[in-house]
Amino acid sequence: MKAGIVGLGKMGFNMAEHLLECGHKLVAFDLAEQAVASMAEKGAIAAGSLQELAGMLDTPRLIWLMVPAGAPVDSTLEQLIPLLGPGDIIVDGGNSHYKDSERRADRLREEGITFLDAGTSGGLEGARHGACIMVGGEKAAYDLLEPLLVDLCVENGYGYMGRSGSGHFAKMVHNGIEYGMMQAMGEGFNLLDASGYDFDLAEVSRVWAHGSVIRGWLMDLMVQALQKDPKLGYLKGSIADSGEGRWTVEAALEHEVSIPVIAASLFNRYRSRSDENLSDRAVAALRHEFGGHAFINKP
Repeated sequence: MKAGIVGLGKMGFNMAEHLLECGHKLVAFDLAEQAVASMAEKGAIAAGSLQELAGMLDTPRLIWLMVPAGAPVDSTLEQLIPLLGPGDIIVDGGNSHYKDSERRADRLREEGITFLDAGTSGGLEGARHGACIMVGGEKAAYDLLEPLLVDLCVENGYGYMGRSGSGHFAKMVHNGIEYGMMQAMGEGFNLLDASGYDFDLAEVSRVWAHGSVIRGWLMDLMVQALQKDPKLGYLKGSIADSGEGRWTVEAALEHEVSIPVIAASLFNRYRSRSDENLSDRAVAALRHEFGGHAFINKP
């Protein structure tokens, strides 16, 4: 399949490299010329502008956006609209708010352009070797996109969620669950550390990662982080958030759904910025391990 990809940051670059290795043809554009050049070295067609990218694609065009949520997505869409036509498809694979995705789908529909919102999970490792993707929007456009999804995702790791906005809503809730899981792990290791027993936390995490009820990718990442330093002393416990946890709590309030664990994990991130302990450092370390998110080095 031939497609355009706009945005070659950490996630976008890994996804593009993965698709190229699967035999797809990509036209790539990013504001950073070096990122475009690096992708061209791996086999992509370099575009010097959005206009050039659109002109290199066959109709109906398929363009995948991996740009930061918010104004950058709107700006990119407004620049693309005059360059595209009826039947063309734009996919937003970033962490956009689901209400923004609903609005954008309506805006593009007026121009005859189809908009799909694709919530993407799996971190950098997933982007490079097999992601998990939740897609919302018109089913016919999803069917056209599916050959890319088959190669981009792990087996059974993608699906059609429903009408516009549902893909990003599903990803938002996914990230809210992730908040709660990481918080519980951080608190558990903090309790082990404070117990008075001489636990080797890296060894505990290794055992739990094999066969236990709480085994899984996050526990594997905990093993990686603790093997670097059992006290995670290389970072501070200030935990950032990229918005999805807050959006999840806001949606719960709007729909009158009780989500106390997710809400508490979000509030704990706020608390972590004024106080720290091993549980905070564990969550910060997990975010870095799966997504390459920045952390604050301990002085």
